[in-house]
Amino acid sequence: MEENQTKLNKRKAMESTIYRILQGPYDSTMRLVLTSLQRNIVPDVIIRRLIRMLLASRLRHGYKPSCQLQLSQLLQFVRSLKEMPILLNTDQPTSDPYELPPSFFKLVLGKNLKFSCCLFKDKTTTLEDAEIAMLELYCERAQIKDGQTVLDIGCGWGSLCLFIAQKYKNCRVTGITDSTLQKTSIDEQCRDLKLKNVDIIAADVSTLEMEAYYDRIFSIGTFEHMKNYKDLLKKISGWMEQDGLLFVDHICHKIFAYHMERVIEDDWISKYDWLTKNFFDGGCTVLSAGLLLYFQDDVSVVDHWLVNGKHFAQTSEEWLKRMDQNISFIKPIMETTYDKDSAVKWTVNWRTFFIYNTELFGYNNGEEWMISHILFKKK
Repeated sequence: MEENQTKLNKRKAMESTIYRILQGPYDSTMRLVLTSLQRNIVPDVIIRRLIRMLLASRLRHGYKPSCQLQLSQLLQFVRSLKEMPILLNTDQPTSDPYELPPSFFKLVLGKNLKFSCCLFKDKTTTLEDAEIAMLELYCERAQIKDGQTVLDIGCGWGSLCLFIAQKYKNCRVTGITDSTLQKTSIDEQCRDLKLKNVDIIAADVSTLEMEAYYDRIFSIGTFEHMKNYKDLLKKISGWMEQDGLLFVDHICHKIFAYHMERVIEDDWISKYDWLTKNFFDGGCTVLSAGLLLYFQDDVSVVDHWLVNGKHFAQTSEEWLKRMDQNISFIKPIMETTYDKDSAVKWTVNWRTFFIYNTELFGYNNGEEWMISHILFKKK
């Protein structure tokens, strides 16, 4: 153990020395690249290469030289999460994914407005078919039945709520979102579809208190924005019927977990982590595949699956294609949302966000970052 730690310290010392030597010219180069990126004059091939460098840096930092050190790091992370609030009271990110109006997402996402990983069965699968395939998989793995009461925590633009409400007409579906834009959009879709079995609540789930119980609870892409999973799962378990089930979908790395923070000490790639600075800035958690297994105080695991990252990589690639195809319609949306002076910058930011996700989940053939599906029952 001590020998491994000594080796790790020596490696860090060497990396620190190299960093100091190269920092000057490297900083100048990266500042030039980022300035050019905001002006939309950096080719995608260069952006993708820089992102892959960033991801390689993240892996170097995340992987430890021994299994014991890897486990110790994970356990320390688990303990630290239990000392945090459910949701950090951080300043609003420079770009909130919900800040753009639904008109943007209707141009970029598929017909079902699913703003999370879709399931591509083969190369001929369309984005719309991939949306439906993943929604069907959620329902299958959650063992949903017609007539149940259903809660969707972090319901986004309503893809799962509306899918269940239409397929299982006797289900009563409730969605929670912290975005009034999303609530308004879903309510409008329900009126258009003449759905009477959907209720949307605009609230912060970390502080929400309600006297209600559900047969099935879903959380798709929400745990990444939380911290204290012990308290979160305790809260959710209080909304579960005694024989109820909770289905959680979250992005993950297969081995280690980390907060999306701007700078890893003495790391000259992550110092220029564009995505974290612009979209998350410490408020997002990348879970490890098995992280939630350490939070079974009020719920217990029934089943656990992993979805290869290539599905999310292809999803994000499809979003990027649609954004490019509809750029003339997107330009006025950006100008209205971010003002004319910032429209180009934020168009680039959103394109780069999609490229980043494509590279992240496609890394190592989808076997580094991926999607975890976990089914819990109430204790």
